[in-house]
Amino acid sequence: MSSRPRVPGALVALVALFTAGYLAPYLLPTVVGRLSAGLGLTPSQAGLVGSVLLLGSSCAGFTLAARGERIGPRRAARAGLLAMAVGYGSAAATGLVPLVVAGAVLGGLGSGTATAVAAAGIAGQRDPHRASTLGLLSVSATAGALYLTLPHLAGGHAPPLLAIACAAALVWPLTGRLPSATRGNREAAPTGTLPHRRAGAVLAGGILCWSLAQNALWGVSGRIGLTQAGLSEVTVGAVFAVALGAGLVGVTAAGSLGSRLGRAVPIGVGTVLIAGCVLLSSSAGDLASFATGEVLWNALYPVVLSYLLGLAASLDPRGRWAVLVGAASSLGVACGPVTGSLLSEGVGYPGMGATLCALLLLVAIPMTAVARHVSGRPLVPGSVRRRGGAAGAVLAGTAAATPPSVPQMGATEQEVTPIPVPVGRRRLAKSAFRLARPSDRG
Repeated sequence: MSSRPRVPGALVALVALFTAGYLAPYLLPTVVGRLSAGLGLTPSQAGLVGSVLLLGSSCAGFTLAARGERIGPRRAARAGLLAMAVGYGSAAATGLVPLVVAGAVLGGLGSGTATAVAAAGIAGQRDPHRASTLGLLSVSATAGALYLTLPHLAGGHAPPLLAIACAAALVWPLTGRLPSATRGNREAAPTGTLPHRRAGAVLAGGILCWSLAQNALWGVSGRIGLTQAGLSEVTVGAVFAVALGAGLVGVTAAGSLGSRLGRAVPIGVGTVLIAGCVLLSSSAGDLASFATGEVLWNALYPVVLSYLLGLAASLDPRGRWAVLVGAASSLGVACGPVTGSLLSEGVGYPGMGATLCALLLLVAIPMTAVARHVSGRPLVPGSVRRRGGAAGAVLAGTAAATPPSVPQMGATEQEVTPIPVPVGRRRLAKSAFRLARPSDRG
């Protein structure tokens, strides 16, 4: 009875941590635009600063993938939030470009740490897809509110960076609900090699390219609206807010739909539709086309991302693949702004959109294949074949509720020793067989 009240509190903390960690990528267009306008940077230079910020986030994720359990969720989360508050806050407080870059890197390391802790915790939930959906709902709502607010604040690069720093400070009190690194937690965690290595590696590589294509456009979407579509900053902010509101609707629908369609259909079909939205948004020349592309795109993006995160979480209950795939996604996000800036300067916004559309169509194939390959497999190899059934597979995949005597997902199978049974005329009586007991000695 005493463990039940802690579960909602821990989930709330994980969702809040997920929101704080993902807020920097969601605010990327206004961060890059404000850096360019407030510090006098060229679009490529501002995009490079945004990429460096997100590269720090990716590095933190890869680092914590192997060391997160030793540090402990609470300690790692607090360290990440502190780095976010100090890094983004110091970057907002100065106008010197080197100090802004240094603060952005420190803040990016904090964002990656917070995201990694949240991803590992979400992977250990009974329903990882539902937990990741709640996180995406929270970050979409927060970012949408900020897109409506930031255009009415003072100019310069400080307001969006201060908003991220304040979000980290607000989440800090909730970290007390996260578990610390105790001996019991370490003993309960399954051991063994990383399961599903081939599927996980393909998924990590696919989501890297997928996130790169998304954020290459997202990083320059503000400039497309301002320069190519001829809109004001207030109008562009309103479009982004409506687009993130559509993302809330999409994520809610994905949460209601759950696993009824599996993961392959939402990932494959959703990525193809996103590719069309990228093409439409990048070639927009007025408010109608720009708003249509952005709203449809942002409605689909978090839906597909929630299924990708759920797929990564299902590969390993310890959350190692969830953290690694999340770090690969952050690496793609980090390379997105500079890629979008270079492509837009080289071939223009429509040419950039066509290139990104082709990349998304190509990467949809291997990610859908991984979803088809993994979905429906027994979580413990061979459990279904040996009368384990679906119930045994689900039980083995629930790390938090499974006693140590039940093999966890990805654990090494125990060998089955064949017993020769005489056949023919000589038959043994049923009483000759009995159950093996611990007291029996060969």
